[in-house]
Amino acid sequence: MAKTASSTTYIFNAIVFVVLVINSNFGESQSIVKTLPGYAGKLPFTMETGYVGVGDLDELQLFYYFVESVRNPVRDPLLLWLTGGPGCSGFSGLVFEVGPLTFDYETFNGSLPSLLDNPYSYTNIANMIFLDAPVGTGFSYSKTQKGWYSSDTLSTKAIYEFIQKWIMDHPKFSNNPLYITGDSYSGMIVPMVSLEIAIVTDLHDDENSRVKYFHRVGLISTELYESAKQNCGQEYITPDILNADCMNDIELIARCTLKVCDAQILEPKCSYASPKPKGLKWESKFFDDQPLDIDFKEPQREENWCRNSNYVLSYIWANDESVQKALHIRNGTVLEWKRCNKTLAYDSDVLSVVFDHKQLINGGYRGLVYSGDHDMLIPYTGTTYWIKTLNLTVIDVWRPWFVEGQIAGFTVKYANITSTGDGLVFATVKGGGHTAPEYKPKECLAMVDRWLSYYLL
Repeated sequence: MAKTASSTTYIFNAIVFVVLVINSNFGESQSIVKTLPGYAGKLPFTMETGYVGVGDLDELQLFYYFVESVRNPVRDPLLLWLTGGPGCSGFSGLVFEVGPLTFDYETFNGSLPSLLDNPYSYTNIANMIFLDAPVGTGFSYSKTQKGWYSSDTLSTKAIYEFIQKWIMDHPKFSNNPLYITGDSYSGMIVPMVSLEIAIVTDLHDDENSRVKYFHRVGLISTELYESAKQNCGQEYITPDILNADCMNDIELIARCTLKVCDAQILEPKCSYASPKPKGLKWESKFFDDQPLDIDFKEPQREENWCRNSNYVLSYIWANDESVQKALHIRNGTVLEWKRCNKTLAYDSDVLSVVFDHKQLINGGYRGLVYSGDHDMLIPYTGTTYWIKTLNLTVIDVWRPWFVEGQIAGFTVKYANITSTGDGLVFATVKGGGHTAPEYKPKECLAMVDRWLSYYLL
């Protein structure tokens, strides 16, 4: 495994579910939450919040939300959900993606937001832990100044220690199948937490694949695509800036795609990047919750709405004193809750995370990788590229998968023919954005439920 302290990272570019079996012998503290401000009545599911101390002398206090499966908590799997960023709270996954609650956007009037049930929650079929990691994320904090500094490797160690201690203190879940799950940047942390598992991927290839994706979805013309391929030699991220023809093509591509929402190409974009990049590598705005045109007021959903407007409600709710009391947040540990903390003292110190999928499959592990087909941040073209480099055998050819008689995406299944394992499934989610369950919750629930049940999609 090659590692270096560099700001350049190679990350897993979709969502991965990996089976692990973990032995543990540690403890933690927790509280049962029966009601929440903004939710009418008692919660219709078992919810627990708490802190787990990890590191030397437990100086890192990692906060989590745990929700039992409403179907069968004894038999259903246990999923540890790691939101991306790095620095995005587990609450973001809980309320915006795969958890049992969602905000009532229609009735929001600027006061404390109301909460509604999410009928497409993964907690319908699984027990779920939503973790605030690394330290400095959500309500997680450090007792020491040194502890606030984190990195890919340090966060991985902390998360692994967390799950060890959590299972030890919840022995009734020690026999449930455990899946380490995550999206976006956490796709890199997921295999690292798995210790013996690492994933071959390259952020450069993901970003470079955007041009091919732009052409496939009609954002750039065939003439421009072919010209750029020839003039740039298919290198668009770090091109030769002295190559005038290539730089001209890149500027034209940038102008065609500049005002397209990276996270979901059909939705409006709230803020814009520089129109004259040196290469096709501009800063992602997906995790910016408060662009200049959004304030803490009622979102104008009919006019000038963008998805970031939804995220504002989480700031109002999670920073409310009554909410923090209900969640049993320790007073004074976090001055201001943020959905995604972009000021972490964090070092992306892993240049590459090398993972041999063949070894995983030979060992009996199974994987599900999926991409929203309208995600321009990490397009599915990059995901299919690195999967092909594994040289696995296709055992279920590329085909559509359906939900309620409608095409929900396309899927293909791979395996090592010498292995008895279940193999690797890749699926696109039709109409899905960067965090696919946020855009297509019904379809993603059906997909994950089938996969967890060992059914074909």
